[in-house]
Amino acid sequence: MASRLLAAASSSSSSSSSSPLARLISSRRMAGAADHHGSTKVNMWQEPLNPGNWKEEHFVLTSLAMWGAIIYGGLKAFGGKKEVKTEAGSAPAAAPAH
Repeated sequence: MASRLLAAASSSSSSSSSSPLARLISSRRMAGAADHHGSTKVNMWQEPLNPGNWKEEHFVLTSLAMWGAIIYGGLKAFGGKKEVKTEAGSAPAAAPAH
């Protein structure tokens, strides 16, 4: 079906007599992803030391994991909640007097 639409769009010589769909198809010729204007983005594990070339979602996940590790490590190292261990049965009992 798409090939028929493309054939109909390319066979019409004037854009004023063509259908709106054919004009839409013919105007999107250069809108593809074939033109790369920068470096291609790669997976994080392919270039681990170059975050500028990572895919955006890999950069976000790595950043969130890093911040989570920093915050968790900071809480463990500098305080957080301290547990007080008390045993109820370990209180010294008074010795019976003889």
